[in-house]
Amino acid sequence: MQTTALSLEFSEIEKLREEELEEARAIQNVMLPAESLRAGPVTISHEFQPIAAVGGDFLDYFELTDGTIGLYLGDVSGKGLPAAMYAALAVGTLRGVHKTGQSPNLVLATLNRRLMIRGMTRRHSAIQYALFDPRTREMKIASAGMPGPFHISAGRCRALELSGIPPGLFQSACYEIVTLQLQPGDSVLFCTDGLADAFDVQGEQFGLERIRELCGTEGGALPVELLGKIFAAVESFAGGRLQHDDMAAALFHLAAQT
Repeated sequence: MQTTALSLEFSEIEKLREEELEEARAIQNVMLPAESLRAGPVTISHEFQPIAAVGGDFLDYFELTDGTIGLYLGDVSGKGLPAAMYAALAVGTLRGVHKTGQSPNLVLATLNRRLMIRGMTRRHSAIQYALFDPRTREMKIASAGMPGPFHISAGRCRALELSGIPPGLFQSACYEIVTLQLQPGDSVLFCTDGLADAFDVQGEQFGLERIRELCGTEGGALPVELLGKIFAAVESFAGGRLQHDDMAAALFHLAAQT
């Protein structure tokens, strides 16, 4: 009888846990863009694949009141529900900052200060933040602990090199900024390191170079199509091996003039 009672109690606990995870998954989905953004010549699409029920990657893109377009993509340290909760904190903090129209490096500096106030030990968030002005076709980007981003132009793809300390680690962190002069037909890929760090059954990593080569070859595809090709290539490369990190990407595209 005691064994049966314990079994029933365990079953109820598991059921409650599944319900809580399902609710957490629903909350995380609400924090992601519901659909691609289309604003004039600009299209932004995304793809998100957590390895658990919920994950620590996050992203958003939006049009500001002055006509500029913002985009951020981040990767919280750790996995599962704790990482997802910290991601929610980062997203909530960003939504209180990005609408001010500050330069991306200042947005990251503000995010860092506010996360440090929270004092969450062993937690931080790698992130990239970009702001595009359609009047000048300039994109300003600040990055902290993330690969790339990748600038796709005229059938070629190059990985930008930006450095910065992930927000949440050190109080006095500063962030550099790079400015891209985009041309009609250009794209910019933002992605978390889960894509490059995907392993195949032999233990080989997919790597940044494969992403760069794929973007160079398929860079003329529409954002949703190119993202599909990238994630399909990673899945094919992995060969069914379970991965250890979430995967998220956002693709910014400036339409060619007609």
